[in-house]
Amino acid sequence: MKGKKEKRLSTSIIIIAVLLILIALLGYMVRSKAERIKQQELNSVKEEKTLINVITMEIIPGPVQEIITLPGQAKPWKSLVVVTEVRGKIMNKKAIEGKSVRPGDTLAVIDQRDYENRYNAAAADYETKLATEKRLAALKKKKYITQSKLDNITGMVKQARASMDNAKLNLSRCIIKSPMAGIINKVFIEKGTFLDIGKPVAEILSMDKIKIEVGIPESDVNIVRKLNEFDIEINALNSRHFKGKKHYLYKTTNDLARLYNLEIRVDNKDGMILPGMFARVKITKHFIKNGIAVPMYALVNKDGQDGVYIVSNGIAAFKRVEKGFLDKWRIQIRKGINPSDRVVVAGQRLISHGAKVKVVKNIKSMEELSQ
Repeated sequence: MKGKKEKRLSTSIIIIAVLLILIALLGYMVRSKAERIKQQELNSVKEEKTLINVITMEIIPGPVQEIITLPGQAKPWKSLVVVTEVRGKIMNKKAIEGKSVRPGDTLAVIDQRDYENRYNAAAADYETKLATEKRLAALKKKKYITQSKLDNITGMVKQARASMDNAKLNLSRCIIKSPMAGIINKVFIEKGTFLDIGKPVAEILSMDKIKIEVGIPESDVNIVRKLNEFDIEINALNSRHFKGKKHYLYKTTNDLARLYNLEIRVDNKDGMILPGMFARVKITKHFIKNGIAVPMYALVNKDGQDGVYIVSNGIAAFKRVEKGFLDKWRIQIRKGINPSDRVVVAGQRLISHGAKVKVVKNIKSMEELSQ
C-alpha cells in the first residue's frame, strides 16, 4: 500500500511539473509574439517617418506653344501731304482738321482770275490759228499755196493747242482736291495765304485699315516668313486685342539692331486705333497640338544631366529628358517621359534615384495646387 501511494504521488508531481512547463512555454510564446508585433509596429512607424512626402503631376498631352511678344507702333495705311501745283493766293479754304474726305472733294481754291485770262487768251489764239489752217487747207486744194505754208500753220495750231491745254490744266489746278479718301489730319493754310508751287495744303490719312510696324529680330525672320496672322494688343485701348494679317516684311534692316520691319494689316473701320499708338505683337514661333510639358521647377540637374523624378509604386526614379522650347512657366519635353507618367513637382530636391516616397497628392494641372 505504501508503495502505491508513493507511486501516485510521484506521478502527480510529474504531471504538475509538465503543466507548469507548458504554462511557462505558452507565456513565453505569447510574450514573444507581442514583442515581435510591437517591434514590427515600431519599425513601420520608423520607416513611415523616413519617407519623404512628394506631390506628383500626371502627364497629359495637350497644346504646347512658344510665343514671343514684340513692341510695335500703329501707322496710317496711307499718309499723303497735298501740295499746290500753281502759285497764288488762297481765296477759299474748305479743309478742316478731322473732317472726312472722299476723292475729288475740294480742299482749297486759289485765285483763278489770272489763270482764266491765260486760258481765254490761249483758247482765242488756238481758234484763230485753227481757222487759218482750215482756210489755207482749202487754198492748198486749189494749189494757190505751197505745202510748206500749210505745214507751217499746222505746226502753229499744235503749239497753240498745247498752250491752251496747259492753261486749262493750270486753271483746273486752282481748285485743290483730295486725291484719296481719308481724314484730314493737318491743315497748313488759311484764307489769304499766298502759296508757291509745292507748298503743303493739308495732310490726309487713310485709316480704314492700319499698319502695325514691328521690328523682327534676325533670328526670328525665318519663322515670320511662314506666318500670316498675328495677335495684337493695344495698350491705349484697355489692352484690346485685334487680329492682323501680314502685309510686307522688309528685305533690309533699318538699324544696327538688325531688325527687319514687318508691316501687319489691321482692320480699323471704327477708327479706334490711332497712328502712333503702342502695340504688342504676339508671334507664335512653335505650336504642338498634343505635346508634353512639365513645370520649369520640376527639372533637376543630376551629374550635369537635366531630368525629372517619376514615381511608380512608391519608388522615385530619375529620368533624363531632352528639353524643348518654353511655354510661359512650362518647358516642352521632347524625349524622356511618356503620357501617364507621374512627375514629382514638389519635394524633388529632397529625394534621390530609388528612394521610397509618399505621394500625398497627385494632380493633373498646376492649378490644382491652390485648390
